Amino acid sequence: MDRSKLVAIITGVISIILAIAYLILVQLLDYRDMKPAPISQFDQAPAIISVFSQIDKITEM
Repeated sequence: MDRSKLVAIITGVISIILAIAYLILVQLLDYRDMKPAPISQFDQAPAIISVFSQIDKITEM
């Protein structure tokens, strides 16, 4: 067996192992029970947005 064929086979095996490990990791993360954080953990004050417009001068044509 050539050296290039051996390197290709080893590289293929490593890539398949990495792909399977990635799929297992994604499945494990997907099965977690995702709950939103309680509101009491947020330290931000609520934002108040106000829009105010005023017409200073009205010109007649």
